Amino acid sequence: MDNKLPFEGPLSEQRRKIDHLKKVGVEQNIDFSEEIARLEEAYKKLEDEIYSNLSGAQIMHLARVHSRPTTLDYINEIFEDFIELHGDRLYGDDLAIVGGIARLNGVPVTVVGHQRGKDTKDNIQRFFGSPHPEGFRKALRFMQQANKFGRPIITFIDTKGAYPGDSAEARGQSDAIARNLKEMALLRVPVICVVIGEGGSGGALALGVGNRVLMLENSIYSVISPNGAASILWKDASKADQAAEAMKITAKDLLEFGIIEEIVPEPKGGAHLDPVQTASAVKTAIWRHLEELSGLSPEALVEDRYRKFRSVGKFAAPELV
Repeated sequence: MDNKLPFEGPLSEQRRKIDHLKKVGVEQNIDFSEEIARLEEAYKKLEDEIYSNLSGAQIMHLARVHSRPTTLDYINEIFEDFIELHGDRLYGDDLAIVGGIARLNGVPVTVVGHQRGKDTKDNIQRFFGSPHPEGFRKALRFMQQANKFGRPIITFIDTKGAYPGDSAEARGQSDAIARNLKEMALLRVPVICVVIGEGGSGGALALGVGNRVLMLENSIYSVISPNGAASILWKDASKADQAAEAMKITAKDLLEFGIIEEIVPEPKGGAHLDPVQTASAVKTAIWRHLEELSGLSPEALVEDRYRKFRSVGKFAAPELV
């Protein structure tokens, strides 16, 4: 129960009571089985109550849990024969983006995604999962190769946003993102995107133009991070929780809006508590959608993607008097 979020405090306290009672029972040879069973039942009810009524802000914090599985974790669990590729052939190898060739149930695919670090050193090397332009060009190179050889593309989205520093701007950050949006729209192979943590701003959208967009249950997806929105609206990034509630960024919200096609369930408490089970659910969902898309022609895949994004959002014109 270490590193629990504040709203999970009651669960941590209940678990401590159960563990303490078990320890005392063993040390003093006392049978507390009935009391332990009662506490375990109460724990499960409390767990159901907390995780079935999570707010947008609470889901945001779950999506940002440091121990949450990363793109490489899912690649290792879901795919076979993964070969990682490197570099954009123009500037360098951005470690905030990983990708390569693999097999999914024996089918050759290209997989690419954002990669956060596992510790401080790794996070610094990977820019905390925020790509530079060479990262987006690297991803596009992999996708264009997949398009050439007819391989389906799977992307994993997990970033607070593109790297915001001067170095990225000097190397053409906005152009790199825009080019990815354009080129992904025209890919003639199936494209399935999975939001596995935080999908923020253009850094997420640059890997998000797919025929199908899926989200893990406790992930978020937004045009700007809640912290960024709070900084703009209230000049106070500490109001990110308030922004998260207003922005409607959870998987449930986005499914209702028609922006995503499916919510992939997570274990109670989040994907980090059972990465293997979560990866299995992700694999099942990806394979199901890939089978559906595999029957479409290249032209139909492009048209399907076009219709998907053209249908997002609604507008109303004023009546002419």
